Amino acid sequence: MILARLILGLLTLSPMTGYDLKRHFDASIGHVWNADKAQIYRTLGQLVETGMAVVKVVPQENYPDRKEHHITEAGRGALRAWLGAEPDAEPAREPFLGRVFFAGELERDAVVQLLQERRTRIAAQLEDYREQRADLGDLEGFDRRAYLMAATLERSIGQADSELKWLRQVERNLP
Repeated sequence: MILARLILGLLTLSPMTGYDLKRHFDASIGHVWNADKAQIYRTLGQLVETGMAVVKVVPQENYPDRKEHHITEAGRGALRAWLGAEPDAEPAREPFLGRVFFAGELERDAVVQLLQERRTRIAAQLEDYREQRADLGDLEGFDRRAYLMAATLERSIGQADSELKWLRQVERNLP
């Protein structure tokens, strides 16, 4: 359900094809939710089936017709209901932390490698987030929508930075 609501949110920005949605998803909210192309297309189909989105075919010369998805009033209502609902208590699902929890079964060198690999991945992610943030410039004068979108990126930067600090501490103190 969350993926459907995120897609509806993107459709409030502009009508999009499935390809456009995947590209915008990765570039805008990929730091808070991950979805592959198949999940996005499957969810788009469900949104159309339930009347929350419609497909409009836009003819193009020398190219296949574009199938743009537009949010409907029912879709806007579902999005607003989700946005206005009490925040759900999200169950913790951290596969990496599950691995760390049981990593005592490994030799110390293997644990260090696990931590270093994670640190490399998170550092690259953090760099990507910081580049996205730098591209936004000063948030002064942003409208509420743009400001809140940027605020989620700020949170992701803080989380990645915090995880890097934690990973270094765990490695440094590892018996």
